[in-house]
Order: sequence, then C-alpha cells, then structure tokens
Amino acid sequence: MKVLCYGVRDVEIPIFEQVNQSFGFELTLVADYLNSPETAALAKGHEAVILRGNCFATAEVLDLYKEWGVNYVLTRTVGVNHIDVAHAKALGLKTAYVPFYSPNAIAELAVTLAMMLLRNTAYTVQKTAQKDFRVDASMFSREIRNCKVGLVGIGRIGLTAAKLFKGLGAEVLAYDAIPKEGVDDLVRQVSLEELLRESDIVSVHAPYIPAQGRFITRDFTAKMKDGAILINTARGELQDAQALLEAVRSGKLSGLGLDTLEGEGDFFFKDLRDQILPNPLVEELVQLYPRVLITPHIGSYTDEAALNMIETSFKNLQEFIETGQSQNEIE
Repeated sequence: MKVLCYGVRDVEIPIFEQVNQSFGFELTLVADYLNSPETAALAKGHEAVILRGNCFATAEVLDLYKEWGVNYVLTRTVGVNHIDVAHAKALGLKTAYVPFYSPNAIAELAVTLAMMLLRNTAYTVQKTAQKDFRVDASMFSREIRNCKVGLVGIGRIGLTAAKLFKGLGAEVLAYDAIPKEGVDDLVRQVSLEELLRESDIVSVHAPYIPAQGRFITRDFTAKMKDGAILINTARGELQDAQALLEAVRSGKLSGLGLDTLEGEGDFFFKDLRDQILPNPLVEELVQLYPRVLITPHIGSYTDEAALNMIETSFKNLQEFIETGQSQNEIE
C-alpha cells in the first residue's frame, strides 16, 4: 500500500524506515504540511495519508482525497480537531489517531520550562551570552523543594509530571475534573480554587474540549498566587492570550512557559526572524522573553514519542487493512 506521510522531519526519517520494516508499506515521506491545494495534491496515487498536527484535512481536502482514491486519513497525534471527522465519515474514509505516547516527553518539557523560570536560567544565560557575568537580584531564586506545584489534569502526562516534580522535592497538588484513585502517594488532590491559590507553579495537562471553550482565562490567573509561574504544554486553545499577557505585565505571574498557542500554524515551524508576527498578542508575548518562554510545540519531539506515534499509526492502518476496523478509530 502506498502511504503519504506529511510533516516528516529529517530526524524522524530513520524511525519511519525502522518501524516500516515490520509493515512493508510503500512510504512517501515529505516535510510539507497539509495546508494548501498543492500539498493536498501530493496524495495523488496514495491509498493512505498520515498527518501531523497543523495538517488540516478540511472538507474540501477530503473531497479531493476521495476523488483521488485515498481511503485512509490517519493522524499521528492525540488531538483530532485538524480533521473534519464528520465529513470523512460521510465520504466513507477511515480515520484513526494515536491515543497516547510517551508521557515523559511532555512532562519533562513542562518541568524544564518550570525550572528555567524558577531559577531564572534564561535571564542569566542571556546576560552571560553577552559577556556580562555580574550576579544581580533577578537571578536570586527559590528552591523547588520549598514550592508547591499544582497540576491541572492528572492523566498519564500529569501523573508523570507529578513523579518528576515530587522527585525534585516539591509538594504536588492536583486537580482533575474526574478525581483519581490510587495516586495519594504522588499528589494531594484539591479543588481548582485551592490549587490556584496555593501553588507557586501551575502546570496544565488538560485536554481541549471545544464545547467548554477556554480554560485559562482572566478569572483563572486572578485566582493564582501572586508571583506564580504558569506552564501550558497541553493545547493553545485552552488559553486566553490576552489574559496571559496582562498577567505577566502586571507581575501577577512571574513567569510563563508555553509550548503551544492558539492559531500556532501561522508562525510555528516558520523562520520569521526580523518580521512582526501576524498575531499581535503573540508578538507581545515573545517580546516578554525571558519572563515568557515559548517553545514551538516540541513536547512530543523526542525519540521515544516519535517512535510511539509512528508505530501506532502504522498499526492503525494495518488493522484497517486486515479487519476494516481499528481500535483507535476516531468516533
């Protein structure tokens, strides 16, 4: 079967080839994202496509896929909001996703951003990079063992983050819409209000549910402890960028770490040096470095996570071919 894989980065090519030894697909690996009629046309002659985030399988694209003989539209992501699933079903196209991958990938990035902000590392390194080796008051920091860390969402990623933060000596609080059992050795489950009020660092690991809208709002930041650090490595759609900007500017937040932004496809993965970003709120957040640290959605950019996502995607396709169904079919 001919399979087109979008958004394949150079470092991932050996992983695709290694995993494919067990499947034998005829792969076409392209760096392009599905974001234009030209990139959609790359699928001609293929029976399946595998997408990444920021690859948009709109109704128009799916109509073209159907016309060209594409039968399977898979994504190697947990999120599926970049696929018009209802239209795919109406066309009879099969869709599947990756329900989970290495939770350490995201959790380790969350901890890294939190520790960089707590220890003022970016600020300090920025100065020494300019050959200014003086120590000033802005480099003074608390130790993580004297902090409370609040985790919003304690699924696989949240619980992994809990283990890492606890291993560093922090007291870990947690809130989840569905309270968890058997985690009392890692976290103390509290209400969201108590978590925001008490935590020196808040790290969000919650899913984005469109019907519920934004979660990190002015009300959310207003309830946080003064001078706290906020980390979001989950979904950009969860946050109100204007509220975050105001919270950092006012000093309500001492630091902000983001691996994802709403509408990030307009700027992530592009070289926009010496340009003004199309979103003025993001432009202002970038200008607040080093109090604001932004990474371009690299949470899953690790060896283990890439292996997990590729392998699961290939298994999904193999299941469709052999049985007409996949355990990870998008409902």
